[in-house]
Amino acid sequence: MLMKFRFMPFRPSSLIAFAVLLGAIGVAQSQSQFEEDFEDEHKPWQEIAIQLPAAPQAANLLPFYVSATATQSFAIDAKSLTVGSDGVIRYTLVADSPGGAKNISYEGIRCRSFEKKIYAFGQADGSWSRSRRDQWERIAQNAANRQHAILAKDYFCQSLTVADNAEKMLERIRWQQPLTQQLGE
Repeated sequence: MLMKFRFMPFRPSSLIAFAVLLGAIGVAQSQSQFEEDFEDEHKPWQEIAIQLPAAPQAANLLPFYVSATATQSFAIDAKSLTVGSDGVIRYTLVADSPGGAKNISYEGIRCRSFEKKIYAFGQADGSWSRSRRDQWERIAQNAANRQHAILAKDYFCQSLTVADNAEKMLERIRWQQPLTQQLGE
């Protein structure tokens, strides 16, 4: 049995109808994504549970410049820097004074609210003691405590959002390439 096929002539109106159908599907998907994003904005923010990192090792410390008037030098432990699913950048900060005192703290910065939190303090034996002031505080931009503002503005945050991933943040600190300098290039 021989089958006959009949070819329909090409009609521009068919192509237009097909394009309209594809456009409608794209709009529906975009609307769905918009609604998901919008719903996420109105959900209350939830901080994830943290796990304290290992004590910092001198070989993993990345110094960063705070100011000419700073009375301490600061460094980040590269092995401890993470960006959590809650949008918090967590890291170990090491502050050294000219007199030889060393302060170690495990901290977090939340770009969206421009806040910081100190989770724990490092002890000489490599252990951690939880901070008694375990709450979010606005980042001060004064001359005395600029280290958090420098980290947030120059390396971690851009317009109240997390700027990149942990590896790129570490590269900026390692090569002293603040976000403001990168934007101006």
